[in-house]
Amino acid sequence: MPKTNTLVKICGLTSEEQALQVAKLGANAIGIISVEESPRYISAEIKKKIFKTLEKYYPKIERVSVVKNCPIDLIIKNFLGEPSETIIQLHGDEDIDYCKNLRKKIPNIGIWKAFRIRTENDLDNIKPFEDFVDSILLDSWNKETYGGSGKKIESINLKNLRFTKPWWLAGGISIEWIDEILSDIRPDGLDISSSIEIYPGIKNLDTTKDLIYKIKN
Repeated sequence: MPKTNTLVKICGLTSEEQALQVAKLGANAIGIISVEESPRYISAEIKKKIFKTLEKYYPKIERVSVVKNCPIDLIIKNFLGEPSETIIQLHGDEDIDYCKNLRKKIPNIGIWKAFRIRTENDLDNIKPFEDFVDSILLDSWNKETYGGSGKKIESINLKNLRFTKPWWLAGGISIEWIDEILSDIRPDGLDISSSIEIYPGIKNLDTTKDLIYKIKN
């Protein structure tokens, strides 16, 4: 089987040691949760320590801070110090005006916007955002949480879905689903978190290794 160009983001890491191990396994991006109500939340101090280590040893890997409905002024104040994130991932109800204003404020930092998908109409609502974000992330809709539920997007035709910007698929990414994802859905990247966890924030590195290898090879 030929190698794929599918990118891999491992999200919800909480330790410097696991971040380094995941980077070594070949992940293209590592996500840190900066949403306090999440079970995978870590403080700004720990996050900066992880990003500093990644910047030193794996400078090409994307360093992603995941936020939810965070005021833009707080993003400028709290998330753009040294070492800086390379990506701000918006995982809340941020509207088009929010994305437009954030783009003006941080022209040199990547912006990814997550959308929770419940119906086909949710896909139609994404298009206006494409001019103001660098990537689109599709996640499953869940009334209990904004992410990390481990559930697939159900009953939506994702085959050969395309946007003008790269798009990532999240939600229940498992080894058993990979063949279908790569052959039929073909996203630009996969965002993986709860399906490889021992418990929230701690990854099973053997499972992570197997999953990344299957995606890349």
